[in-house]
Amino acid sequence: MAVSRGLHFFQNPGPTNIPDRVLRAIDRGTIDFTGAQFKSIAEECFAGLKRVFKTEHTILGYAASGHGAWEAALVNLFSPGDKVLVVETGYFSLNWGMRCESFGLEVETLANDWRNAADPAALEKRLRDDRGHELKAVLVVHNETSTGVVHDIAALRRAIDAAGHPALFLVDVISSLASIDFRMDEWGVDVVVAGSQKGLMLPTGMAFTGVSAKALAAAADAKLPRVYWDWRRLVEGTSQAWWNGTAPVHFFYGLQEALRMLEEEGLDNVFARHHRLAEATRRAVRVWRQNDGPEIFAVDPRAQSDSVTAVLTPEGFDANQVRAACLERFNVSLGGGLGPLAGRVFRIGHMGDLNEPMILGALAAIEMALDLVGVPHGKGGVDAAMDYLVNEA
Repeated sequence: MAVSRGLHFFQNPGPTNIPDRVLRAIDRGTIDFTGAQFKSIAEECFAGLKRVFKTEHTILGYAASGHGAWEAALVNLFSPGDKVLVVETGYFSLNWGMRCESFGLEVETLANDWRNAADPAALEKRLRDDRGHELKAVLVVHNETSTGVVHDIAALRRAIDAAGHPALFLVDVISSLASIDFRMDEWGVDVVVAGSQKGLMLPTGMAFTGVSAKALAAAADAKLPRVYWDWRRLVEGTSQAWWNGTAPVHFFYGLQEALRMLEEEGLDNVFARHHRLAEATRRAVRVWRQNDGPEIFAVDPRAQSDSVTAVLTPEGFDANQVRAACLERFNVSLGGGLGPLAGRVFRIGHMGDLNEPMILGALAAIEMALDLVGVPHGKGGVDAAMDYLVNEA
């Protein structure tokens, strides 16, 4: 068995590195989740989450992954046979639509090329054509983790408004929250689904839902079966007062510390750091693109994600061989391609608890791995990333 020394560079686009401060916060005894001490911690956490979501609306937490927050949104808002519009952005948008179908909803997909951001004009046209308002909701992934493309939520909201359509607006921020600017209230989002394991820097296992007053009203009339996810059992007034089972106390210890870390840095500085590390990554890939080498999957620079870069390998080369060389030779873990992108892309996560030496170390490992597996590429990608970081310091 090979023995690895030194730190494992975990550059997957989620879960992400867990800061020592968060690990230390979790490393303590449990407390009574019905008592005053936990109530105080939970209130601090929900107040902090509202600042990250940029909302005054209700936020709910569950013991689940982000997929649980998807499911919670569906079963609380809809009735069997309801029709929803999924804006195609990549693997995760279609996966969300598949879950809708599993619950007996009628799903229409607004087709879109995975390499480009969703077109607000196409959304507006489709909603104008829906004169009978059969579409009950529009579902969008803010930052599509499978493609590294970020979608303009504000522009999509304007498209809904321009069409004069009453559809609920549901947005997945699982790989953008606390990494890329998101504004629930300003952008008129009715339901936000999020997870703990990416920008919030926690282990996988807790999910969050931001819920507008319009969405809470819709939930009162929804007919899909729900027990564990039932918002009516959790909400008192406009706040979460109850838990579907035992509250995940240790996640709240960690969340309390993670939110404090985000506020110490300042959200705008968090976003700027993510952009800086993402742009350094993109500078490296643009150099690798020379000699018919790998390229950034997202075509439009304005839509290239600040939390994950998907890299398309040249035709005839297996992206998983690059990933394997990184892991086996250099102890660097990258994300793989999903669905039709399996074997075609590798994904570099640059979100959460991350700094310049960490991203440069990962880029150096990738550049060496490209050499090892014989993928053609331009030389000097890491130098380009360093030059950018020096000049942007």
